[in-house]
Amino acid sequence: MAFISRLPPLNWLRAFEASASALSFTEAAQALHMTQSAVSQQIKALESALGRPLFMRRARGLELTAAGRSYLPTVQAAFAMLEEGTSVLTGRKNPGILEVHANLSFSIFWLAPRLHRFMEAYPWVQMNVVTSIWSEDRQSPTAAVEIVLGLGKWERRVGQRLWEDTTYPVCAPAVAQRIHSVQDLLQERLLDLSSSVQSWDSWLEAHPDYDSSAPPPVVHRASTWALSLTWAQQGLGVALAHDTVASHLIETGQLVRPFALSLPMKEAYYLIASEGTGTSAAAQAFTSWLMQEVRRPSSLPLLPTADELALSAAP
Repeated sequence: MAFISRLPPLNWLRAFEASASALSFTEAAQALHMTQSAVSQQIKALESALGRPLFMRRARGLELTAAGRSYLPTVQAAFAMLEEGTSVLTGRKNPGILEVHANLSFSIFWLAPRLHRFMEAYPWVQMNVVTSIWSEDRQSPTAAVEIVLGLGKWERRVGQRLWEDTTYPVCAPAVAQRIHSVQDLLQERLLDLSSSVQSWDSWLEAHPDYDSSAPPPVVHRASTWALSLTWAQQGLGVALAHDTVASHLIETGQLVRPFALSLPMKEAYYLIASEGTGTSAAAQAFTSWLMQEVRRPSSLPLLPTADELALSAAP
């Protein structure tokens, strides 16, 4: 690629960073295990390539020019990023380091409330969790384990479906007290995702009390359930959710279901993990734990829905 030729050689930049930190070619040479003249020549070559001086040579040492002071943070940040990226890459060879790429809402609402059990059971595993809003079609080159949301169709990828979710409305308890019918629901703000397979139209059309000839409701949209469910918790409206992201919030009383009606969710969460002798011990431990959690019954009973409460209170 042509733009690479415009970058100074890495050894010139390392000589500049070391010299700028020490304000001495001699000390920089000692740190880099080079001769002082070699460092000086690399600095001159860098200054020539950039077309401006980076140092002022004083009798008592070096002093950065304005250009040198401006350039130094960029070079330092670049080396820091390279060191961090190299550390992550080489760390994948460590059987105790686990990199997990997971859907953002799954990570927040399902994984986070349960992760303490994994960390307590496997204290030797160092977790690196990377989140994304939408699943990518191609496999991550660095993740040992991926949790993706989709229809189960990926090119050259095989995923293990974790469970079958259902989708339904949820809202804050105070909002649910105002909702006793579909007509009441339509007086509230409806919250949904900007891009999802199922929407409020699907749920409303499935409800026997919905008048399909009425004007379509206004729906406020977010890019992820992490945002739309936060809106619902704050009492801004009623969100369309599903078991994986809403069950813990329902169990803890942060959200309730104003209606019993739920629809099978077309999308699902899939586990994608490598198998065989090349799989790290940390990845094997996490995969085994995850499947145990999938089969684990909920620690708290689901709270009754608003219309179930109304039925129980009816004479």
